[in-house]
Amino acid sequence: MSNALRVAHGVFGRVALLDMDRQLVRHAHPHCHVLLKVEGADTQFAVRDAIAPLTDGNTVLINAWEPHAYAHDPLRERTVILALYIEPSWLKTFRPNWAASGAPGFFDRATGELSPAICKLRDDLAAAMINAPEAVRECEALLANLMIAVIERFTPWRTISASLRTFGQHSIVDPRVRRSIELMRRAPGEIRDMDALARESGLSRAQFFRRFESSIRVPPRVFLNMLRMEAAVAAVVEGKECFAAISERLGFSAPAHFTRFFRDHAGSCPSEFRSVALGHPATFGQGCH
Repeated sequence: MSNALRVAHGVFGRVALLDMDRQLVRHAHPHCHVLLKVEGADTQFAVRDAIAPLTDGNTVLINAWEPHAYAHDPLRERTVILALYIEPSWLKTFRPNWAASGAPGFFDRATGELSPAICKLRDDLAAAMINAPEAVRECEALLANLMIAVIERFTPWRTISASLRTFGQHSIVDPRVRRSIELMRRAPGEIRDMDALARESGLSRAQFFRRFESSIRVPPRVFLNMLRMEAAVAAVVEGKECFAAISERLGFSAPAHFTRFFRDHAGSCPSEFRSVALGHPATFGQGCH
């Protein structure tokens, strides 16, 4: 069974150190997503309808809203993965045009060869999360340097436009799709039927699915699952609600279904995720940047 070894969260987004030995379902994130192997067997992810290798010398690069899945080979040993889920708003504080990390095409490839400097920053961050999670400022500095090095190596960051016009072109959404998104965001646990959501939007089922995916870049069910997962992560990390209450609020018919959903998306069960997120002070990024 996969395990979460450490989870850190803050204004930067989320960083998870995961000991993986099972597949994850196809999903997407609203984050700039970078995956780095720390130790164990080489492995792979399915990104852009192709296989992207994750090895000692290769990273996997996933754009915001880009569907992907962990394609674990059960014949291979476990892999410890450093998974970065980085907020574009945080990256923007380093360079204004890095706000484009929330738009399609920020990474123009799904995998790339690591430099020795990135490998060292990866190893140093993973070691700090395990051995010195109380060193909040050191951990955030390592994360910042790691993301800067990754972006400078794997994106055409010098030529990315910072204009509002360019960003605006990426955010044009059909008003009827926008209406469905508002309904999903308002109460993701109350949405059960995509056909009913299509009718509420004033579109046929086929039109709704086509327009939604062309606007948002993921199917409506993947988007809804993302909303439920992000709400679940926030509630699990906050630690105020019991898992049964979170499960009910997010529309799961039984806590066991919620546990399975969480594990299939995050790589660990909610109780373990909560223990490693709350059981140490690795919440770097809160008031430290």
